[in-house]
Amino acid sequence: MIGLMPIRYIPFINGHFYHIYNRGVEKRRIFLDKREHRRFIDTLTYYRYQRPQFKYSRFLKLSVKEREMYLTNLAKTSSPLVTFVSYVLMPNHFHLLVQQLTDDGISRLMKLLLDSYTRYFNTKNERVGPLLQGQFKAVRVESDEQLLHLSRYIHLNPYTSYLVKTIDNLHLYPWSSLQQYFGGQGICDTSYITGVFSTKKSLKSFIVNNADYQRKLEEIKHLMFD
Repeated sequence: MIGLMPIRYIPFINGHFYHIYNRGVEKRRIFLDKREHRRFIDTLTYYRYQRPQFKYSRFLKLSVKEREMYLTNLAKTSSPLVTFVSYVLMPNHFHLLVQQLTDDGISRLMKLLLDSYTRYFNTKNERVGPLLQGQFKAVRVESDEQLLHLSRYIHLNPYTSYLVKTIDNLHLYPWSSLQQYFGGQGICDTSYITGVFSTKKSLKSFIVNNADYQRKLEEIKHLMFD
């Protein structure tokens, strides 16, 4: 069954930040086209609240007006499970940086998200079986400095993996929260990161500073893939 997962031993504590990540089984691609990227982000957005009345697949069957009314009411009546700080979707893996707000918030969000997306992907691509490498990985962020550098690491993924050819075009990568940090719309609370910088120019300099990034990489290597 899709929903069966190994027991997790890391505790999720309300108010703390966590790096959540996973990749495709056998390192296979888990995002094949724009529709799949969009579906993952939309599902992530939908399940961030505590008590959704419908599964996301059923929600999509509602009319546009019914969906708008439902989401407005959900936002007013249900507390969020987590706060999103940053994210990136790569061809065969994803990274999320989140803060847990309610008990079991991260576990509940990820189960609903990954079960829903796996069913969607398998149906769309006529396949069966697990899509991801077992249980999602989670590491607690231990300091404000780690939070800052980890967010940069997440946003730099498309560049370091050569999906974006030049650093100047990094903000154009569509499946990352970086666009929101420079004026775009999105699901993240950017204040945890932007509050450290006096201007957007200084934030941009921090992100694209490769030398500094490489120096700090050692400090957060245990928060990344093995």
